[in-house]
Amino acid sequence: MVTKELIKKEIENLPEENLDGVFKIIKDFEQFQKISNKRSFMFKLRNIKIDGPKDFSKNIDVYISGEKNVE
Repeated sequence: MVTKELIKKEIENLPEENLDGVFKIIKDFEQFQKISNKRSFMFKLRNIKIDGPKDFSKNIDVYISGEKNVE
């Protein structure tokens, strides 16, 4: 809550003509956060690397059951 109060104090000291710009910055930041959170999840998913044999995805059940081993 301390940060919010500091921001409010700074906004009160701004000249009136700067308030539209500050409002736009806040709205742009909110939008960026929403997009950033979505991207970061997808970014993490895209960067998962699985090192395994070429037939791993087709025969995952055989590998999990131990019938076939990764060498």
